[in-house]
Amino acid sequence: MGKKSKIAVFDIDGTIFRKNLSFELINELSWMGIFQKSVRKELVHHYTNWLNHKGVYDDYRQALVKLYEENIKGCKREDVIKASKIVVPFYKDRTYIFANNLIKKFKEEGYYIIAISGSPSEIVEEYNKYLKFDAAFGTIYETDKNDFYTGKYIFETPKDKGLVVRQYLAENNLTLEGSFGVGDTESDIKFLEMVENPIAFNPNANLKKIAEEKKWRIVVEKKDVIYEIN
Repeated sequence: MGKKSKIAVFDIDGTIFRKNLSFELINELSWMGIFQKSVRKELVHHYTNWLNHKGVYDDYRQALVKLYEENIKGCKREDVIKASKIVVPFYKDRTYIFANNLIKKFKEEGYYIIAISGSPSEIVEEYNKYLKFDAAFGTIYETDKNDFYTGKYIFETPKDKGLVVRQYLAENNLTLEGSFGVGDTESDIKFLEMVENPIAFNPNANLKKIAEEKKWRIVVEKKDVIYEIN
C-alpha cells in the first residue's frame, strides 16, 4: 500500500454506531452515581418522545446535549473516561453493515479516515480504539486545573464539522480529490458539501431533502437490507 492521500469523513451516531454514544454515556454515568438517578429518567423520557414521534431526531439529539451539559459540571474527567471504557466495549459491535463495508474498503485503499461526532470527546476517543481511524473528534468540554468539568465546552463539533475537516486537511497536507463523506443529519452537511462523494446514510428528513436537491447519493439500511434512493 502506497502513501495515503485521499480522505473519508464519517459521522458516528446513526452512521457507524446504530445507537447514540451520548445516550449510552449519560445512562452509564447515571448508573455509576456520577449523575443523579433522575437524569436517567429524563434520558428515557427524551428517547421515548422521539420513538413516539414527538419531535424529530435533531430535537432528541439536542436534548441529549443539553442534559449532558446540565449535569457534567463538577464531575471529574476520570469518571467520564471510566464510564466510556465500560460503555464502548459493550456496544462496539452494534454497527451498520454499510458503514463497515465502506470502512474496510477505505482502509484497503489507503484512505485517511476520520470521524467527527457531536458526542463528548472522551467516549469518541475510546470508540476510536476499536474503529482504528486516523483521527476521531468529539465535543470538547472544559475542565479546571483539577480536571473537574466547568459545564462549558471548548469546541462543539456539530456547529461546524466542516471546520474540523479543513483543519485536518491543512495539518496533513491533503486535498479533497477522491474524498468521501458519510452522514445522517443536517449537522453533517458542512462536510458533505466539501467532499467529492457525499453519502446521506439513513438520513433524517432535513438531510434527505438537501441530498435530493443536491443529487447526493442516498443509502438506507433496514434490518439486513441495504438499498439506494434514486
